[in-house]
Amino acid sequence: QVQLVESGGGLVQPGGSLKLSCAASGSILSINYMAWYRQAPGKQREWIARVDRGGGPLYADSVKGRFTISRDNAKNTIYLQMNRLKPEDTAVYYCNRIPSGNWGQGTQVTVSS
Repeated sequence: QVQLVESGGGLVQPGGSLKLSCAASGSILSINYMAWYRQAPGKQREWIARVDRGGGPLYADSVKGRFTISRDNAKNTIYLQMNRLKPEDTAVYYCNRIPSGNWGQGTQVTVSS
């Protein structure tokens, strides 16, 4: 099964931007849907965005208009460009296929002044 490694998190001020990456250990070309999820402290993991094989995106209302998901099948990598970040975006961010496979360790995003 494909292993996933997320990176790119960090500390950013409200209104700032970050770009997350998710590198897969094998080809993602045949995976119809790849997605980003996040888990805030004390809350359940939630789905926030997905992208199909052709690059077509779908977003949760909480991130629509601020986040952009993309995939590079040649590089076996998924991206999440996050703009206009808010403190409530603070969470550990994970990527996975749909339906979910093994989870990676995620990458921490903290939005704070």
